[in-house]
Amino acid sequence: MMGKIALVLAMLFCIPALISTSYASEQTQAVSQELKDQLLGSPVFIQIFKEERTLELYAKIGTDYHLIGSYRICKFSGGLGPKHREGDFKSPEGFYTIDSRNLQPNSHYYRAINIGFPNAYDQARGYSGAMLMIHGDCRSIGCYAMTNAYIGEIYHFVEAALRNGQSAIKIHIYPFRMTPENMRRHRDSVYYSFWQQLQPGYAYFVAHHQPAAVSVINGQYVVNPPSLLNGNSGTVSQFALTQTK
Repeated sequence: MMGKIALVLAMLFCIPALISTSYASEQTQAVSQELKDQLLGSPVFIQIFKEERTLELYAKIGTDYHLIGSYRICKFSGGLGPKHREGDFKSPEGFYTIDSRNLQPNSHYYRAINIGFPNAYDQARGYSGAMLMIHGDCRSIGCYAMTNAYIGEIYHFVEAALRNGQSAIKIHIYPFRMTPENMRRHRDSVYYSFWQQLQPGYAYFVAHHQPAAVSVINGQYVVNPPSLLNGNSGTVSQFALTQTK
């Protein structure tokens, strides 16, 4: 009971000062270790942005997910764009979901989280590859390499969330923060049509502070509010139809 009271107090008094109100331009916030300790075991969500070389860890407070850690990615390979085949040295982009089976506490790279490539979208496209990770040791080909200290903290939160009852954790990987400005900046890329499928997921989180539900329909990502997906997996939401001008 005392722990719950302390968590409520942290939510009421600490969160407004620590969390940016703009998810589209969220910057590193100095979240105290005391607050992190209170949130350990809460549901979590991860976003990765390649161009910014940033992994963001969110914890659920009430109904919303709030940033609790922003971590510099030491290394990823292959530049922007999705992974297509084993040996192309690309780090994946897309919507992934993990559970406890994806955790590797005894990795050669200190700690590792297998992101689950290839997912249903990748398989529908015939993409190949395996053992694509977020891991430590600050070196990688095709994975997202962190410092050991960073992956240690990320892993600790992910493991605690799964142990405390979160059945699956979403990892959404973007080439960049998918603002209208950045979409325009990259409109001539050969990957632009693929990125248009990812952008609604980014937009949904900005608008609702909750990770979007994502399905794969006819070999395409479709982003839906969870309430629509629960009712009809084939329903296309307004976010899936968003076109960046």
